[in-house]
Amino acid sequence: MSLADKVIYQIYPKSFYDSNGDGIGDLRGIIQKIPYLKQLNIDMIWFNPFFVSPQNDNGYDIADYYAIDPLFGTMTDFDELITQLRQNHIEVMLDMVFNHCSTNHQWFQKALAGDQYYQNFFYLRQPKADGSLPNNWRSKFGGPAWAPFGNTGKYYLHLYDKSQADLNWHNPEVRKELFKVINFWRAKGIKGFRFDVINVIGKDETLADAPAKIDSKVLYTDQPIVHQYLQEMNKNTFGRDLETVTVGEMSSTDIANSIAYTKKDNHELSMVFTFHHLKVDYQDGQKWTKIPFNFQKLKQLLNDWQVGMSNGGGWNALFWNNHDQPWALSRFGDSKHYRAKSAEMLATVLHLLRGTPYIYQGEEIGMINPNYQSITDYVDIETKNAYQELLKKGLDEQKALAIIQAKSRDNSRSPMHWDDSQKAGFTTGTPWLKPQDQTQINVAAELDHGEIFPYYQKLIQLRKTYPIIANGSYQPIDLNHPQVYAYCRKYNSQTLLVINNFYANSVSYQLPQHYQKLPAKTLISNYSKQLKVVPSVVNLKPYEALALLVK
Repeated sequence: MSLADKVIYQIYPKSFYDSNGDGIGDLRGIIQKIPYLKQLNIDMIWFNPFFVSPQNDNGYDIADYYAIDPLFGTMTDFDELITQLRQNHIEVMLDMVFNHCSTNHQWFQKALAGDQYYQNFFYLRQPKADGSLPNNWRSKFGGPAWAPFGNTGKYYLHLYDKSQADLNWHNPEVRKELFKVINFWRAKGIKGFRFDVINVIGKDETLADAPAKIDSKVLYTDQPIVHQYLQEMNKNTFGRDLETVTVGEMSSTDIANSIAYTKKDNHELSMVFTFHHLKVDYQDGQKWTKIPFNFQKLKQLLNDWQVGMSNGGGWNALFWNNHDQPWALSRFGDSKHYRAKSAEMLATVLHLLRGTPYIYQGEEIGMINPNYQSITDYVDIETKNAYQELLKKGLDEQKALAIIQAKSRDNSRSPMHWDDSQKAGFTTGTPWLKPQDQTQINVAAELDHGEIFPYYQKLIQLRKTYPIIANGSYQPIDLNHPQVYAYCRKYNSQTLLVINNFYANSVSYQLPQHYQKLPAKTLISNYSKQLKVVPSVVNLKPYEALALLVK
């Protein structure tokens, strides 16, 4: 099976299923739910990190790349998980966090103890002559990007949390150690790797100040040396396995670099995650705001990346949801009045585009933002900090909470709803984060009488059945329409028309003249519409999605 045929499912282990009643999802819990995963017919699962970690950043602060955190289970559990998934034709993708490691990691601890070899694993700098920090870079989690390195008088660089020390990729020994990590997991049969914020590993060695009014991220994002590092990593690790799938999470990247990261001849990565389309409900580019999403901007961004990556021979990872994003259904759909229809419409848009679709756990049953009623219900540190900042800016508690409800990362981290019981069938203990809306939205109800899960099954099956979905080119249709996002895919002599109404108002949509009256086959419709000929006008109901294969 080619990369284009694959559909990948994301599991956030902490919130998937708890097998031992401690309130935290675990590996044995995932093993118990393999029959459910098999039903969806996915090809691979990307697991968020379950390595040994102090959990300051939910496992993205790794203290041991070779060991399973006891919070989630044991290596024996993991080996059993791989074996059972493979028996069900599902491969595993692991999360590699290589820009930084936990300050608890032995490399950092040895560096702190004075070992010069390990001190070169990190960016350690003296303060400036005036005693100020080595440079003016800001951490992506707020505040300066430097923290004191023990009592040495030096500082270490951390682009993220203080407990996440940036690794010095300029040091070939660091690269060798990280490549060893990949090869250890390859030896266990792992066929997929996701690389966290991988395009920020190429810091300039001088670590100069950012000029006034310039964001420091331009000095360490998408630097040319990143391509060199990725090629070296590819050659020494996963590039030896033709069937391995890799994806890079790319922070603030652009199309040109993303083509280079994913172009086959460059021997870097299979595909990239980019986030521009998930910022169309940010006011003035600021996340902690609450405004309706900008539909034109959303269409334009999806289109620009489809056209750009296609023209350049790059490859997109397609996604609406992940562990860092509020639910797309609550952002771009109508979770109250048209939950099922808008969930299906969003799925249609994504799964019929050019690229590899990712499904985040719970998306396939139409999960929505829980809208916790108090800031005390939230666990995420970024959320709690943002709430305090909003209050400092003069917002009252009600307005601040409304923004938190819309944008918190805890929205998608709330436990998977397995049934309608009080704890959503997730645990027998106290869940680490509250489930919500589980009486209506849960796996048991969805499998019994729901329509979203079967719709996802059908979309996945279509990708495996029709080469036009996996391999076709992409072209937009009438990008300026105020309510509809339509595009076509072309392959050999076939055309696939994909038409999506993004709103609760019905609309009459005129199709391109050169397709009108041609014979057609309805591949999928979330209103069971069956057309045998391309009409001149198609009447679309609220959140209607329709895909026509033109013969």
